[in-house]
Amino acid sequence: MPRAGLTVDRLVGAGAELADEVGFEQVTVSALARRFDVKVASLYSHLKNSHDLKTRIALLALEELADRAAHALAGRAGRDALAALAGVYRDYAHEHPGRYAAARLRLDPETAAASAGVRQAQMMRAVLRGYDLAEPDQTHAVRLLGSVIHGYVSLELAGGFAHSTPDAQVSWEWILDRLDTLLRGPLPH
Repeated sequence: MPRAGLTVDRLVGAGAELADEVGFEQVTVSALARRFDVKVASLYSHLKNSHDLKTRIALLALEELADRAAHALAGRAGRDALAALAGVYRDYAHEHPGRYAAARLRLDPETAAASAGVRQAQMMRAVLRGYDLAEPDQTHAVRLLGSVIHGYVSLELAGGFAHSTPDAQVSWEWILDRLDTLLRGPLPH
């Protein structure tokens, strides 16, 4: 019988908080059981295993990111939309580093197709429609933006820019300006 007060949603929320505190890689069913001061076995009526827990945290993070992105993009286009979307990822990563890492978890194709990751991809393509890119250039641009945004954020979170000038925010704006210019310019073929 499930322990009173423990639900899948409550466990996933606590797992997401734990990920932010100790790192996504450190999240296990055992660590979560310690957080609730219960035996590991009592969580198995809600979760299959640690992979199931991590997958559910990833789905939560993808949903949170998609909701934030949708709100941030409303009424924006061009560089403003690009900066808003990129800013959502950067801000989320700083606020929720464990969840941000979870959002990068490789999901099986069926789970990925049903996740909010699809909404995020649609929003990225909506931003890129403002740059009038046809396929396959639009797909290349999605990959470029994802690489730059997630690469920059990963380096920043690891402290890669902490000991040099200019400030990381200045570089971030410079990068967004250059991406905007690149996306507006003629593409070589």
